[in-house]
Amino acid sequence: MKIAIVCYPTYGGSGVVATELGKALAKKGHQIHFIAYKQPARLSYFEENVVFHEVSFSNYPLFAFPPYETALAGKLVDVVKYENIDILHVHYAIPHASAAFLAKEILKTHNIDIPVVTTLHGTDITLVGKDVTFAPVVTFSIQKSDGVTAVSQSLKEETYEHFGVCNHIEVIPNFIDLSTFQRANKDHFKKAIAPNGEKILMHTSNFRKVKRIEDVIRIFHKVQEKIDAKLLLIGDGPERKAAEHQCRELGISHDVRFLGKQDAIGELLAVADIFLMPSEAESFGLAALEAMACEVPVISSNAGGIPEINIHGKTGFLSDIGNVQEMADNAVYILSNPERCQQFRQAALEQAKRFNIDNILPLYEDYYRLTIKKVQETCATS
Repeated sequence: MKIAIVCYPTYGGSGVVATELGKALAKKGHQIHFIAYKQPARLSYFEENVVFHEVSFSNYPLFAFPPYETALAGKLVDVVKYENIDILHVHYAIPHASAAFLAKEILKTHNIDIPVVTTLHGTDITLVGKDVTFAPVVTFSIQKSDGVTAVSQSLKEETYEHFGVCNHIEVIPNFIDLSTFQRANKDHFKKAIAPNGEKILMHTSNFRKVKRIEDVIRIFHKVQEKIDAKLLLIGDGPERKAAEHQCRELGISHDVRFLGKQDAIGELLAVADIFLMPSEAESFGLAALEAMACEVPVISSNAGGIPEINIHGKTGFLSDIGNVQEMADNAVYILSNPERCQQFRQAALEQAKRFNIDNILPLYEDYYRLTIKKVQETCATS
């Protein structure tokens, strides 16, 4: 198949999933065309069966803001027409799904009815999509998609509840490439971080309020009262400055390292003993799954789709949002007993194997074929 994939090119979850999906499809022989405003973060310049199309637009004095959605729709029309694309897969509802609808309508004037699949990732529904300004557009775009997928059952149910769409939404979970994320011997690195054998707690995110970075630090502070430990914070964002100040206020800055944005997340996770995810909203929890693939137990909230991957009492523990004391106690419970810790590590890995990309990729391929067939049958009867 020739598949066009539209995504955000950033380090965020939807962009990572879209890019890794496209790369995996390309390895199976499909021709993949990425469309974004810049090269996706996880896409190298030389990938077999992969082409990148950059969306460019001009800044005219008339426009207070560049009309990205219109430029994207125009690029979609161009790529579908001249690359003979079989299906268009857009990740994140805003503005990709609405741009895809506009492109689809334009292409019909050229006797091309391109099937469109929209994948919902989370904040496009749970946060941005609920904004009264965007909600009608999100609802319309979902309803006009030929196929709709969600990355978790929780997100599917929330979409039905808040948007009243009548489409069938197929749940296809996020995935992990176990060849990339796996535990490895990194003793030299671990000793550099924890020279006296301290336990290493880790958190990765985009440092937005929804990630509750302040809770990550409070959990670590409480754990440290009972177990010698270090904290690694990976990522960057608007809450970083406040987090650095919080560490100074608590007097733990010497035990906390802010590593900023990192590409080799798997190598860093390989030295972790506990992964912290106290988020107030997570459609899936991809970062937790990456940790589990590296045999790292997860201490998390029970928000959104996290309970669909983190099994309470087996791969880690779930707590109510904001219950910092319970999260800290659960982390200590795992870390205080080496045999128990190893049991949690093994269970985390076994759970991660269920989401290996080799298991998830065929679900997308089957859904593409089903959607193409549905559009073809509709065209034949119209």
